[in-house]
Amino acid sequence: MRVLAVDDEQPALDELLYLLRGEPSVTEVHGAGDATAALRILRSHGADAVFLDINMPGLDGMELAGVLGEFANPPAIVFVTAHEDHAVAAFDLGAVDYLLKPVRQERLGAALRRVAAHRARPGAEADPVGNNEVIPVELAGVTTLVHRSQVSWVEAEGDYARLHTDTGSHLVRIPLSALQERWRDGFLRVHRSYLVALGRVTGLRTVGSSTRVCLRGAGPVELPVSRRQVRELKQRLVHGPHTPPERR
Repeated sequence: MRVLAVDDEQPALDELLYLLRGEPSVTEVHGAGDATAALRILRSHGADAVFLDINMPGLDGMELAGVLGEFANPPAIVFVTAHEDHAVAAFDLGAVDYLLKPVRQERLGAALRRVAAHRARPGAEADPVGNNEVIPVELAGVTTLVHRSQVSWVEAEGDYARLHTDTGSHLVRIPLSALQERWRDGFLRVHRSYLVALGRVTGLRTVGSSTRVCLRGAGPVELPVSRRQVRELKQRLVHGPHTPPERR
């Protein structure tokens, strides 16, 4: 495939180009130091995938990705950045993957495989409720992609959020409020500290004057529901998890 790498820091760009040239699936590689040069190369050579730094002067990576998304045949976008806190916005733009610097060869190879799958099945990733959205999670230098569909509930931990899945939990640098807004169609914030996947709810239990929601996950889980959320929770469970939440 033809790949364009864009980064305003020359050493980082040189390193990424070196790694890309070492990948068997990459047949043509170009580099650009800013958005203007990137668009010039795309007009003259084209690209199947663009590996984009986010923090760049002038038109930044997010803005350039928005421009590329308007192309008649847009290239696959892979963001490459030192900051993991842009992940939600990146996937909102339809990014195929999100790499954290310094990029490792094996992680780059995984990203290229995702690009190849994306190109081979255009539209196959389409998901009107966003269940295929992924959040990159770093643990001991290894990046794991956690799919939204794997998440049973999310717990607030200050400015971070802990994603609870069938296989364990992952702390990510994304506030609970951001995920609450991004995942409105299938999740509900039942408490100031908890966001739950409505499709994972197995029942409600009343304990005295309080209500608890029962979830399936790595094991049986019960979480408190604030009084003002009980009605909306019941309505959305009756009418389906993807019922639009009530606007207050």
